Amino acid sequence: MIINIAEQSTKAAIELARMAEEDGASGLMMLPPMRYKADDRETVTYFKKVAQSTTLPIMIYNNPVDYGIEVTLDMFEELLNDCPNIQAVKESTRDISNISRIRNRFGDRLAILCGVDTLALESLLIGADGWVAGLVCAFPAETVAIYELAKAGKTEEAIAIYRWFLPLLELDINTKLVQNIKLAEVATRIGTENVREPRLPLAGEERKKVLAIIDEAIKNRPLLPDYKNL
Repeated sequence: MIINIAEQSTKAAIELARMAEEDGASGLMMLPPMRYKADDRETVTYFKKVAQSTTLPIMIYNNPVDYGIEVTLDMFEELLNDCPNIQAVKESTRDISNISRIRNRFGDRLAILCGVDTLALESLLIGADGWVAGLVCAFPAETVAIYELAKAGKTEEAIAIYRWFLPLLELDINTKLVQNIKLAEVATRIGTENVREPRLPLAGEERKKVLAIIDEAIKNRPLLPDYKNL
């Protein structure tokens, strides 16, 4: 169980990390400070203070596209030198070559997990360790199959599933990703459309368009190879 920390202040982030550790969390995923666009020094100091307040392993969520702050390689260098419990990155810069840059710079010191559904297979094939997936909530078998096949070197089989999956994965690269995924969960009988306000379930033409994508995918859902015994 990994608890996400997305806070405005260092004090609040430290308190949430303390509560997570007390409640038995396995680790933390941390975003940079929210709302305020911290500079590099402020961002590094924020991560350091929280990391040094807990024994839990930490994954840095690096998503400058959505959150406006990039954790650069030089910033990671300083963090990894001072904080041994910073152990992974959720790589969401959308620059797939950044995976190779991280690997070249840090070797296996930092686990790399793809955080962008539409770049997942490409990321796994060039060395990402894993995938923090979104549509897995509605299509778990297909998501795991792509991961297992890619890691086993069965690239063509993984590509075939991934190409079918792509229109669904694109629902995750959207402001209303939560509503989209929840609607997909209804279609696969895994969940409900319930969302936390101010988000509201999709309605009108927008809902019809998303449902059409989901329905088309389910109609052509592929037969999966035996990925559990690779």
